Order: sequence, then C-alpha cells, then structure tokens
Amino acid sequence: MSMNRRDFLQVLAVAAAGGLSLHSNPSEAAKAATRMYDLPRFGNVSLLHMTDCHAQLLPIHFREPDVNLGIGPMAGQVPHLVGDKLLRHFGIRPGTPEAHAFTYLDFVKAAKTYGKVGGFAHLATLVKQLKASRPGALLLDGGDTWQGSGLALWTNAQDMVDACKALTVDVMTLHWEATYGEARVKEIEEKDFKGTVDIVAQNIKTADFGDPVFKPYVIRNINGVAVAIIGQAFPYTPIANPRWQVPNWSYGIQDDNLQKVVDEARAAGAQAVVVLSHNGMDVDLKMASRVRGVDAILGGHTHDGVPAPVIVKNAGGQTLVTNAGSNGKYLGVLDLEVKGGKVTDFRYKLLPVFANLIPADPAMDALIKKMRAPYEGKLAEKLAVSEGLLYRRGNFNGSWDQLILDALLAEKNAEIAFSPGFRWGTSLLPGDTIRMEHLLDQTAITYPWTTVTMMTGEQIKTVLEDVCDNLFNPDPYYQQGGDMVRVGGLEYTCDPMGRMGGRISDMRLGGKLLEAGKTYKVAGWAPVSEDAAKAGGEAVWDLVARYLKGQKVIRSRPLNLPALKGMAGNPGMA
Repeated sequence: MSMNRRDFLQVLAVAAAGGLSLHSNPSEAAKAATRMYDLPRFGNVSLLHMTDCHAQLLPIHFREPDVNLGIGPMAGQVPHLVGDKLLRHFGIRPGTPEAHAFTYLDFVKAAKTYGKVGGFAHLATLVKQLKASRPGALLLDGGDTWQGSGLALWTNAQDMVDACKALTVDVMTLHWEATYGEARVKEIEEKDFKGTVDIVAQNIKTADFGDPVFKPYVIRNINGVAVAIIGQAFPYTPIANPRWQVPNWSYGIQDDNLQKVVDEARAAGAQAVVVLSHNGMDVDLKMASRVRGVDAILGGHTHDGVPAPVIVKNAGGQTLVTNAGSNGKYLGVLDLEVKGGKVTDFRYKLLPVFANLIPADPAMDALIKKMRAPYEGKLAEKLAVSEGLLYRRGNFNGSWDQLILDALLAEKNAEIAFSPGFRWGTSLLPGDTIRMEHLLDQTAITYPWTTVTMMTGEQIKTVLEDVCDNLFNPDPYYQQGGDMVRVGGLEYTCDPMGRMGGRISDMRLGGKLLEAGKTYKVAGWAPVSEDAAKAGGEAVWDLVARYLKGQKVIRSRPLNLPALKGMAGNPGMA
C-alpha cells in the first residue's frame, strides 16, 4: 500500500490527537506531528537511511550518552558533543521533542512525556510515506540489524530478515550480522534477499585470494539518474568480534580500494556516489578527507544521532558525512539535486521516530506479532523491578552495565569484573519491570559465555590499556572497538590524552594499589577466542537472570567510573 501526502497527514493527525502527550491540546499535538514529518520534496534523488537498529522491532526507550569524548583534533567537534552543547551547535531548542531525541537531558521526564521511539511498524508507515512522496527513493540499511534481541538470536536472525524485506530495504552493509557465521550470512544473501536486497561491502574479501565476498557496489537508476551505492562494512569485525565466525573473510578500511571502486562506478556512468558505511563517524570523517568522488557517506556503528551532515573538503570537492543513530530511533532523509552529471545541491533531515506520533503499519504490525508469538512467554518472564533508570550508552559505564558487573562479581565470587563496552541495548524507566526480553536486549550475542580468569595486575593493566587505545587513539583508523570496557570492583584513573600504554594508572582494589605480579580473580563474558567457544560456559543472561531474581528489586547504584585526567571542559562530557 502506498500513501500520498494527504493520507499521511490525516493519519498523523489522528495518531497525534489520540496517543501523544507532547501537548495536552490534541490539535497542537497534530500540528507538532505535521511539522516534524511533512518534509517537502527536493531534488531528483532521495535516499532513506537507517542503521544500527540492533533487532529492535518494537518501540523502545533509548537514552543518548552523557559522555562521548572527542580527543585531540576531535575535541568539541561533531559527533563528540552531548547535552546542551549538542543542542546549541545544531540550533535545537531545549525542551522540545527533538531535544529529547538527540540528548540525555531530563531523560526520564521527557521519556514519559514523549513516549517510546522506533518500532518497525511505525518506521514502516514513515518509509511508505516518504517513498510515495519521493518516487524512486531507496531505503539503505547500514548494518547491525540482525543482532541485539532475544528474538533475533532464537530465530537465527530470520525475524529481522523478514522484517527488513517487509520494510522494503533496498541495499545494506554489515557488521554484527557476521556473528551468525559466514554460511548464514551468505544463505540470507543468496536465498532470502535474492532479487530484493543487495548486500554491498567493498572491503570484505576472501582471505586466500582477495576475491570479493559481496558486491562492492550497485548502481540504481533513480528518476533517470545513475546512483552508485558502495558498501563499507565494519573494518575490524575479526578483532572486535570472534575471528572464528568469519575465518575465510578479510576486512580492513581499504580506502585505496575504495578510491578504485569510486572511480570504477563513475566510469560506469554513476552521476552520484554514496558510501553506505559502518566505519563509525570519526573514521568516516577521515576517509572523506582522503577519498575523492564520494558525494555522501551515510554512516553507522558509533550510534551517533547527528542532526545535520558534516561537510568535509577533499581533493575532489566535498563529501557529506552523516550518522543516523541506533535502535530504529531515527530515519535519515537525504535529498540530492543532480544536474549535468553531478550533485549540485542537497537537503538532509534526521527524523526521530516517535511511536506515538506515527501510526503502526497494519501489515508490519501483524508480521511482528506473528514472529513473536512462539516466544512471548519466554520474553515476558519477570526477573525483577528497577527502582532507577537503566541505560547503557556512555564512554565508560552505564547503569545496565553496572548491574551486569555486580551480577558477575556476586555470582562468580570474583574480585574484579569486566563487561564489554557495547553501545547497543535499550533503556528502562524507574519502576519498570525487568523482563527477560530487556535482559536479552543487553546480552543477546552468539558467544555469550561467562568466564573466570586468574590475571596478574600487569595483565589487567594491559587489557585496560588496549581497550582504551581502541577508543582514544588520536588516529581514527586505529579506533577498533566500542566504548571502554566496563569495570567492576576495580578503581582506576584514565588519561584519554595520554600516550599508548600510559593512559591507565592508580588501579586500586579495596583502596589498595594493584600489584603487577599478584594474581586476581576476574569474571567476564563474551570471549572472542575459539578456545573459549570450545570450552563454553554459562550464558551471561542465565547468570544475570538468576541474580535479578534473587534481588527482586534493583535499587539505584553508583556507577564505577574512572577518575579522568585532562577532560575538564570537554564538550563531550556532561
């Protein structure tokens, strides 16, 4: 079913008046919905962009970070702005729906006012309207789509594959998808997606002969304009995730090869060239400065909800760099004017997807209910009640991570606990019931085993230094992971501006300095080695579920955060 502009505005008005608490006056609510989603058509090429939805089919709450540090030349630059600094930079008025969408400010109050965000049924309505108002528009998926929920894990990603086809995704690239293994990814490409969705990745090749594993790009004709979509998968997948899951594939940034692919696409007649990237925004900004002939990079991985593009100058002219957030919370709309074989102008809008403002698409809603039905009982299992806000995002810790750390410390009788610095994971408001579904939103991976390791103080420091360098290396091309590993039981000091190997100091356990040669009991989860996979172990969600059931009520707890050096006044910190 297509939807013209008049139909869409009518359903927006009904939805806003019936379900949105943005305004007490229904007519004002309807006007607010119209202002947000009625985008005038511009140009002759339109691209819709979603990324990092992490298998969230239903509307959720998601708190944006209050710590997103930029180091060196990136200090104070997009995307390393939080809270009021972000609002001022982009000219967003405080206390508005947009302010809630793009920042953590007054999160609990705003979340109760504006309701949940995302949800594929609501996203489907918006996509249908935008495709109807922009003939030929493509929906591009930046990856991290098939992983991040219990349902996706239990169906081997089939729920997300079917949902993406129903959403009319046209082209996608990859990251966490690879954690289902090479065979599963290729099966989906060759069977489920055949003739409907193109997977593109110029930087995934066979490890033996360097042959392309996927199409490096596709050229689509949009209103008589040849548009190339080049794929850039997450370049460090075999480092950040288990190598044994993709043993025959090689990765890397490969910007030299990207330049060759851009030139090839231009020679084949492409008048506009767009890179669908899962590099992370800092990497995309550097890449944009080095590669000529790219009109726009539609980016993901770092979950940055960036309201407007950054324009990067390079030897070939300029490149727009965007990042479209996570969890189905946003939909990017890039409109291009292409004349005389080149892009001459553009418009861009990153639309927050407020579930109360956009009615659910009936067909997508029915599909989601059908896919969830066999698992509803398991997903709805009550584990505990949270007295405080539970969230994940932030460079160093989040209350969900702290809860996982506390569970590891208690259940493993460990002195120290490590939990990965994953950026994905939904938020729960104070008073919410923690159900198994919510726990799996934080933990649903294909290598979930918990571990106990005896480590020396020197080894512990090495781990912290390595992860810290992955996050704060001044060269974006060496930033290889997520946020900083979350640490329980151990206090430490971090100097993000320090030299490699010299950022971590003053590590203390119970107030006493760690001894380099002394051995400590360390609990963790998500080991990436093949030996750990063979050894197996208790899944992290089973351990944490047991802990939650024993606690019954989860009281607010202080976050174990490092003392930071040299970060006073950094606009990436609240």
